[in-house]
Amino acid sequence: MILDRNWRCSDGEVDLVLRDGSDIVFCEVKTRRGDAFGSPAAAVTYRKVCKLRQLALRWIAETGIRPRGIRFDVVEVLMPAHGAGQVTHIRAAF
Repeated sequence: MILDRNWRCSDGEVDLVLRDGSDIVFCEVKTRRGDAFGSPAAAVTYRKVCKLRQLALRWIAETGIRPRGIRFDVVEVLMPAHGAGQVTHIRAAF
């Protein structure tokens, strides 16, 4: 279930916040038109991971929701010039 989409605060933005059973999932969505610069997930750098963890703590503090567990996922969207796009869900990416 989607709890928040494009949640923003002064520290940044989380693309998706979801509930998976009793866990909360913070999901980063990365879209690319090609793989010339690596996979879309490769754009989730160490710095971005640290920022997402900080934002997750802030979201939890602001909402008052106390999840049993927290997970960080990445969804890659690869949109070629022609044909259908490819979506890959990477659970517990970091």
